Amino acid sequence: MTDRGRVLIVDDDEELRDTLREYFEISGFAVYSVGDGEGMRKVIAQSPVDIVLMDVNLPGEDGFELTRELRSSRNIGIVMLTGAGQTVDRIIGLEVGADDYVVKPFDPREVLARVKSVLRRIQGQPVETRAPTEFKPEVVRMGSCTLDLAAHTLYDDTGAQVPLTAMEFDMLKAFAANPDRVLNRASLLELAHRHDADVFDRSIDLRIARVRRKIETNSKSPQVLKTVRGVGYMFVSNKRSPS
Repeated sequence: MTDRGRVLIVDDDEELRDTLREYFEISGFAVYSVGDGEGMRKVIAQSPVDIVLMDVNLPGEDGFELTRELRSSRNIGIVMLTGAGQTVDRIIGLEVGADDYVVKPFDPREVLARVKSVLRRIQGQPVETRAPTEFKPEVVRMGSCTLDLAAHTLYDDTGAQVPLTAMEFDMLKAFAANPDRVLNRASLLELAHRHDADVFDRSIDLRIARVRRKIETNSKSPQVLKTVRGVGYMFVSNKRSPS
């Protein structure tokens, strides 16, 4: 049974690759495993892949370089495998476009839970039921782009798809559900991070910066996702003129 998804493991630790491969295959996934960037490219070129488990410390090109490469050209889930206590690795991983991260040493059950969570988001699960009074459109205009909530997709003015990580989508969806309302970091962590993890306020700022570069005409002078100093951020909808 391999209908749960296709996972590519990129890690130079052969024993760890074998452990994860066996665990994911038992759990119903199709699994590919390689030890470096060259191997990753060969698999990606020949086989459809839904999600990549990317080690940070790889021989030659590191996991950050490979994540940036994947994110620039493909709509694919990426979970970084980082060292214990390396907070900077987690920050950089989010900056270059990773959807999530797992800290080594880890329990394979945790990795599986993270993978399932990312896959649910990138494969377009139904939007959660909300109270009738809440804002719940299917398509939301956000600056120079349009967010399709049902398809989990962001489009630019030409209709081309804009690469979007699962975490970035969750962030935009949270703002779309709360137009013209200030959301503080605690609220955004709750709304845009769906599982227990070692999350930190800085991750919110990183995601804000990334999505601004995608939806704002000028990300250095944001008019769509505005900063409310000392409080948080606000999505200025087209029903309200930016001030």
